[in-house]
Amino acid sequence: MQKSLQNRENMQLLFLGTLALLVGVTVTVPAQEKRVHRQSDLSDHAHDDSHGFQYDHEAFLGKEEAKTFDQLSPEESKERLGKIVDRIDTDKDGFVSHAELHHWIKHRQRRYIEENVDKHWKDYDQNKDGKIAWTEYKNTTYGFYMDEEFDDVEDKMSYKSMLTRDERRFKSADRDGDGIATREEFTAFLHPEEFDYMKDVVIQETIEDIDKNGDKKINLQEYIGDMYTPEDGENEPEWVATEKKHFTEFRDTNKDGFLDANEVAQWILPGEVDHADNEAKHLIHETDKDNDGRLSLSEIMDRIDFIKVSTITDFGTLVNHDEL
Repeated sequence: MQKSLQNRENMQLLFLGTLALLVGVTVTVPAQEKRVHRQSDLSDHAHDDSHGFQYDHEAFLGKEEAKTFDQLSPEESKERLGKIVDRIDTDKDGFVSHAELHHWIKHRQRRYIEENVDKHWKDYDQNKDGKIAWTEYKNTTYGFYMDEEFDDVEDKMSYKSMLTRDERRFKSADRDGDGIATREEFTAFLHPEEFDYMKDVVIQETIEDIDKNGDKKINLQEYIGDMYTPEDGENEPEWVATEKKHFTEFRDTNKDGFLDANEVAQWILPGEVDHADNEAKHLIHETDKDNDGRLSLSEIMDRIDFIKVSTITDFGTLVNHDEL
């Protein structure tokens, strides 16, 4: 299993996050939930330009647009990109400023979340009252299996645990405690990493996913095991030794050999890092030929390889035509 330290750090802070529940409709319960983190992801790729521009590609276009955009011809790509740039240039001065680009990337982030909520809303709002009760969610997601006490599934205890975990997260998202989620509360349920009041759930679920011996703490073996599982005869990569050092010197602040809840919070919630702002600065730095702090259409077209990479990504569909 080969990973660079940079790839691991990016995944920790950025890419594992977003979707803890991409559950399907009615009788399909996911086999395992993904851990959530604080920041929503701009891309599912590592931000490493030496290995390609997939991160920048998805951050600029939005993950829901990237795959189909990649399938366009060069002429179609330039035409579509020109229309997108015109949308980004809100003051219509012919340039894309840092503020405009930052706003655009944040918009793409937020739209990804909204579209995900839209996708699930109609499945769970069974009585069409514009809200989702816990009973609606539970019956839609687990109802078929619950009738048989999960006897028809291979790992009965895992599904029961998932139900308990879902209920706990739903109650946390349900701020007024009425057992019914508004759209905002349901968004917090699906995307707890986006809401400050859900941070305790994010921390708790992170510990539960990594803690294998059930002591509610993370030891070094569990910490490394979450990142790296050696294959037969494989030499340990250098980054693993670096991560062990990070655990000892930086993560484990009280030097007791474990990460408790407070230390996990410092690890996965290291502060209000605005990744959209950082990406906007990065895109301008890489694309701004005349160093005037803004991007012209010609500068963007000259770096179309940076914005639009080859057909590698596996996410989403193109921007809706009515948006253009």
